[in-house]
Amino acid sequence: MFLLWLRVATVLYGVASLLAIPAVLGNRPRGHRFCLPVALGAWFFHLVATVELLAAGHHVIPVMADEVVSTLALAIVGIFLLIFFIYRTISFGLFALPLAFLLTVVPAIGPQHYTFSSPLVRNGWIAFHVVTLLAAYAALLFSMLASFLYLIQEKRLKNKDWAKAGVTPRPKTRPKGFLTWLPPLATMDQIAQSTLVLGFCCMTAGLFAGSLIAQEQVGIRYFADPKILLSFVMWALYVAILFIRRSSGLRGRRAAWLTSGVAVAIVCVWVANLLSSVHSSAHRFGLK
Repeated sequence: MFLLWLRVATVLYGVASLLAIPAVLGNRPRGHRFCLPVALGAWFFHLVATVELLAAGHHVIPVMADEVVSTLALAIVGIFLLIFFIYRTISFGLFALPLAFLLTVVPAIGPQHYTFSSPLVRNGWIAFHVVTLLAAYAALLFSMLASFLYLIQEKRLKNKDWAKAGVTPRPKTRPKGFLTWLPPLATMDQIAQSTLVLGFCCMTAGLFAGSLIAQEQVGIRYFADPKILLSFVMWALYVAILFIRRSSGLRGRRAAWLTSGVAVAIVCVWVANLLSSVHSSAHRFGLK
């Protein structure tokens, strides 16, 4: 019976994650009203599933790998809810809820490996995994490019290529030059932020699809691959960027350097991840 409650909790975690993104990044009050009750319901069903799971195994602490991962997700969401009730902020839900969803997907499948109904379905999930991750990296590269151009434009303004920094001059005072086509600083900062959010959504979806594909082949043991773990660490770092930019109002030069640095790190992890044991056996997933 615990599998039923865990699956319900996983679905609710996914819904709460979708509600948390616009609630936190878009600062929409309606998202706050719906996100917290859904997250609270997911945590309750998750707690019931964990208690039943431990009771069925006749132990009081998690022992198996899937039990440890599921309990970790329960603790993460529990701390998030505690922070909300004390400080009345939902910002940490941007990190806690998607992570809980990713951590509970594989345990919710059960002790038996999930098997796709046909090779066509498997290949479809593989294609979705690849496309969403490539879209995530493309969006991240655009965010890095916008941040880099922001730094160049800011330097031009400080060097008095414009009449006054931060003020758009009249057409007659606009100098001629190779970089006069650059948009205003506010526009580039907005582009960097928007593409960062788009990349986060695509990366979360890609990691979810990759988790389903990997567990079919090796089960929960795919977490033992250090490069896979590093991918989730980079995803958490991605969340940290969004959280810092949103909560502290980080803009301008500091935001540009932060985005560029983390973008380079994530791309390096992606390259290293292609060499992992899970991806090196991609042909066994049906890729030719």
